[in-house]
Amino acid sequence: MYSFKDYLTVDYTQTGDELLALAAKKRKSDDMEEALTAVQRQKAKANFRKNRAKIALGKKKAEKKMASPEKLKARAQKKAREILLKRMLKDKDKGDLSFAARQGIEKKLDTKKALISKIAKKLLPQVRKAEKERVTKARGAGAQDAK
Repeated sequence: MYSFKDYLTVDYTQTGDELLALAAKKRKSDDMEEALTAVQRQKAKANFRKNRAKIALGKKKAEKKMASPEKLKARAQKKAREILLKRMLKDKDKGDLSFAARQGIEKKLDTKKALISKIAKKLLPQVRKAEKERVTKARGAGAQDAK
């Protein structure tokens, strides 16, 4: 059974709370293979409601920490993929395409992993700079809230 935390993108390993980090590590080891049933969704909703204060605290702590190099690389890869996607679609929107067309484009993108990596490597400094600005802004906002 998955909890709502399984679907969050917050990195709990950097919050400083060992229990949260351990639980996050355990959840990461499980692979999601099929869609949730209605009962599972209700349980996930209840779990989220029960743990929302902890989740909010974890988000607030993680917000002020710099993302790991692996996470920055993943973000750069995602940006590179988006750039190639825009290039392939020209002036069309991905949302306007049929499901089959989107699958076809995703397959084409999967064949261009080397190019994506190359573009991502060039984008990494930009991604790192954006992350530094985000963290600086988050820390600055936190300092102003305390006053």
